[in-house]
Order: sequence, then C-alpha cells, then structure tokens
Amino acid sequence: MELDAKIPAGPLEEKWDRHRFDLKLVNPANKRKFEIIVVGTGLAGGAASASLAEMGYNVKTFCIQDSPRRAHSIAAQGGINAAKNYPNDGDSIRRLFYDTIKGGDFRAREGNVHRLAQVSNLIIDHCVAQGIPFAREYGGLLANRSFGGAQVSRTFYARGQTGQQLLLGAYSSLMRQVAAGRVTMFPRREMLDLVLVGGQARGIVVRNLITGEIERHAAHAVVLATGGYANVFYLSTNGMACNVTASWRAYKKGAGFANPCFTQIHPTCIPVHGDYQSKLTLMSESLRNDGRVWVPKQGGDSRRPEEIPEDERDYYLERIYPSFGNLAPRDISSRAAKLMCDQGKGVGPTGRAVYLDFAESIQRLGKAEIEARYGNLFQMYEKIVAQDPYKTPMMIYPAAHYAMGGLWVDYNLMSTIPGLFVLGEANFSDHGANRLGASALMQGLGDGYFIIPYTIGGYLAGTRFSEVNESHPAFQEAEAEAAAQVERLLKIKGKRTVQDFHRELGHILWEYCGMGRNDAGLTKARELVAGLKGEFWENVTVPGSEKDFNQSLENAGRVADFLEFADIIIADALARRESCGCHFNEAFQTEDHEARRDDENMCHVAVWEYAGVGKAPIFNKEPLDFEFVKLATRSYK
Repeated sequence: MELDAKIPAGPLEEKWDRHRFDLKLVNPANKRKFEIIVVGTGLAGGAASASLAEMGYNVKTFCIQDSPRRAHSIAAQGGINAAKNYPNDGDSIRRLFYDTIKGGDFRAREGNVHRLAQVSNLIIDHCVAQGIPFAREYGGLLANRSFGGAQVSRTFYARGQTGQQLLLGAYSSLMRQVAAGRVTMFPRREMLDLVLVGGQARGIVVRNLITGEIERHAAHAVVLATGGYANVFYLSTNGMACNVTASWRAYKKGAGFANPCFTQIHPTCIPVHGDYQSKLTLMSESLRNDGRVWVPKQGGDSRRPEEIPEDERDYYLERIYPSFGNLAPRDISSRAAKLMCDQGKGVGPTGRAVYLDFAESIQRLGKAEIEARYGNLFQMYEKIVAQDPYKTPMMIYPAAHYAMGGLWVDYNLMSTIPGLFVLGEANFSDHGANRLGASALMQGLGDGYFIIPYTIGGYLAGTRFSEVNESHPAFQEAEAEAAAQVERLLKIKGKRTVQDFHRELGHILWEYCGMGRNDAGLTKARELVAGLKGEFWENVTVPGSEKDFNQSLENAGRVADFLEFADIIIADALARRESCGCHFNEAFQTEDHEARRDDENMCHVAVWEYAGVGKAPIFNKEPLDFEFVKLATRSYK
C-alpha cells in the first residue's frame, strides 16, 4: 500500500496557499458534468454538500436519519476553536497549530494541522454570516471561553448548543441547494458497500431503511463523512445510530484504516448507572471553565459532598497539573479520574465517579451568570440524575467519545482508493492521539466548507473517467454481496439478541483496550472477540423481514462490522509499543505514571490494509516528520 501524504513543500505558512494554486481547476461549465456522492449530513457532510452544489456540481447526499438535521454533530455542546485572538491573550494561528500538535501527543501531521488552524478563522466569519447565534460580550463582540489543553480563550460557543446551531447553519445551506435542484437528498439510507470501477470509487450501494430495498448510485467521486466509531464500546457518548459500517466496507475494498486503537476518552460524562443502559450522556468540557474537579482525600468516604470540608477534599487536577488545573486536556483528565477511582477515592453508588463542583464559581459570579453560560447543561443533568447541580456537585466519569482513528487520507483528504474522499471524524488526519476540546466542529466545517471544494476539483480535473452507470457489473456484484449478507443474518434464527452481543463486545474493549492496557489483556481480548464473533454468526436472532422497516436487521449488520473491526483495534493497540494520548499501555509509563512515548520507533501513523477473508490485515506505516515543531515530553504541569 502506497502512503504518499502529498504534503506540499515550502514554509509551513505557505503550504496550503501554494497547494491551492497548484491544483487543477474545473471550469464552471464543466462542473455541471460531474456527479458527486456525499454520505453523511453532519457538519462535514452537510458543509461539503452545500459547498460543492453551490459551486455547480451535481450532488447526491445520503443520510441514515430521517432528516439531515438529526446528524450526530447536533450533540456537540461546548464550542468551536478558532485563532481570532479576540481576547488579546496571546493566541495566533501558530499557537493553535502548536496546541493541536502537542494536544495530540505529537502523532499528527504538521501540514494538515497547520491548514486546520489557518482555515479556523474563515469558519467563524462564514458562520457569523449564516446567522449562527454565537455568544457575545456586552458590547456585541463575539465571546470566547477556555477549553482543555490551551492557556488562551479561543472557543466560540452558543451556550451548550454549539453543535446544534452550527448544524442548522449547514443544514440551511444544504436545503437551499436541494430547493435549487443541485442536491438530491436521500434520507433513511444506509451505505452497505463502495463500488469500484477500474480501481476508482464510482458509486455506492445503499439500503432504504423504510422499504428494505437495496439501491445503486453511481458518481464520479464519493465523499464519506459518516462520523466516528466510538459505539464499538457499546456505551459511549455517541448517538445510537453512529457506526463504523461505511468506513469498514470501504476498508474491505482497499481503503487503509489508520490508528484504529486511538479513541478519545472524554472526562466529563454522566457515569454508568445500570447494567442495561444503552448510551451515556456527555456533559460539556466547557463546564471545566468554572467547575472544580475533586474527590475525598480519604478513600471510602461515603459522606455527602456538602458534608466534606475543604481540607478533606483533593482537587487533584489543580494539585497535579497546576499550570492547566481543571483545563488539563481530555486524555490527561480522564486518566487522572480513573487513577483516583482505582485508589478507592471514587464517589457515588459505583465508586466510578468524581465530583465537578460549581459552588466556588456560583459564589464568585452569581447563579445568574452560571445559568447564562451553562443553563441547558444543568437542566439536562438534573433531568437525568434527579439532582440540582446548583446545589450538589455533578458526578462525572470518563467515557468513549470521539474516534481519533479513521480511514487514512492524504493532504487532499483522499483515501488510498482514488476518488474516495473522507472528511471530518471519519478520517484520522488532524488530531493525532488525542483531540483538544472544541476542535471536532472546527475540522468538520473546515473540511466541508474550505478544503474539499478545492481538492476534489483537482482530482476531477486531472482524472480520466470511463462511462459508468448503475447497470455496470461492479454495481450488480456489490448489490448481490449486500443482499447475501442481509439474507445470511436473517437465516441464523439464534437465541441471543444483537444488543446482547454488542453489550458484551463493548465490555471486552472497555475492560482490556480502554484507558488502561497491557499485552496480556489485549491478547485475551483478541481471543474473546474472536469467540464472540463466531457465536454471533451461529446464535444471533434477527426477527422480521428484509423487505420492511427492521431496526434489528440494521443493528445486526452494524454489530457484525463492529465485531470484525474490534480485531484490528486490538491488533493496533498491540502494535503501538508506547503510551500516548489516552492510550496507556502499562508497560510504557514514567516514574510518576504519565504516558511515555517512543519517538524513535513509534513516530508514525499505523495504517491497516485488508488482505482478504480469514487473513491477517497488513500493517503499514506512514512516518511522521516534524520539521517545524520540536518533539518534546508533553507536560501540563
């Protein structure tokens, strides 16, 4: 597998501008001759569809939900980063670039990350022009707040609904193009396969989730913006429909899968409260601006939090990481919370929680100010936990949140399959081993609004295309394979539900390939997953018919893919002979139990290549060269 990242030469600040100039262009009249498929309507997919259609391309857009507005981007809460430096506190494009590289534990490409920092300011201008109701200061200027991993305030926000407001902006732009006839919208479709013709991505096969019909759709290029795979852990902050299927089917057609074991663990989640819970609820990282994290100093202290005096509380983030305190990055904050609970200092019924306390900030700022900043988040917490966080500290614990890994892409956001572009969380490219808070929305909109419109044009203008339509044998073959998979699932007639298998898979991965890992546990996990996969294909029960609305069938296909995908997650974790980000292998730690990288041997992107049914995947490496940043021990103390 050839892994040419196509990073432009020259000074860091000039790479993107030079590359845009060097890319071939498609003239306006010729744009109307091209069909582009976009799968996914979150911030990346919605922005890409709207932008490409407005440029004149014919776009077919697919979403798994009943409306593009229900894409999981809507769940993002805290904000979106940009290097505007409105507070005049020392921010710059260079600083945002460096914070992102350092936050990702030096496991991301310099070129991609600097480009992201460059376009961040354009995103804010564009969203303001769309009418996004960002918070503003008294005088009318856009407000900023702090987020983990930065010592400047660069996060723009709309209370705790930033993702929802940004998605509505992208959705409005998308639907304008639908009304203009330049985007054809296909809701309630699930991508089941990618179609290659002559080695190029030329279309997809989807299942209509309402009628059960399998459909074929041809195009000149395919854009995947299908989000992340954290639901492989079963309990995660993701919406229930989030899955790995589109990316996994592309992987099995030849797309490299990069860093699959890199999953972000978010430190600020409502803890697990029952064996039959189906998902977890995120509390925005923005809460750590004014909330203080603590546990009792004495393990096993079962008193109510208000009964524990100040001198018997351990504000452990402030103690261990005084420079960043409660705004330490997500991976470090998550590991610290786990350490406290492992030491017996956890709180709540399960002992797997820590406190996030707002008493000091309420006293300092007043309840009205805290309500103005976080009111909807406090309401959400109270509805779920039945406790008033204005009076009692929130209980939080880390949870699987964001997929750091994803399909490998080059600087043009194209995968190892020509014509298959991958945007947003579905690719691996910009965050390394740990994503800084408020950077997901930045990447999604940057990819969709400001990067793919240039790079896909360069591909289309420089590629020869044969005539391909839905009757091509490659489409017939892909449809037949998809139908056979559906038929196979329905024929098993076992005794265990799909959800039961998914729950057990998630428990295995969280226990052995979560925040803490060791070789023995990973080896055991691989054996357990293989056994579970074998039982799934013999004993799962999938009621109903394929010619109908059948959510059990939908979920069965996704869990079947998760079971296969879990194996390369574990293989990747075993191959990663270091600790970085939140991926803590117990064999690689410093004297004070911090993650220890191995820059001499592990400074690379791990890329896995499909080798065929029953064969071990092929391991490839893309070396990471740091020309503009000095590799250093990552410290937030």
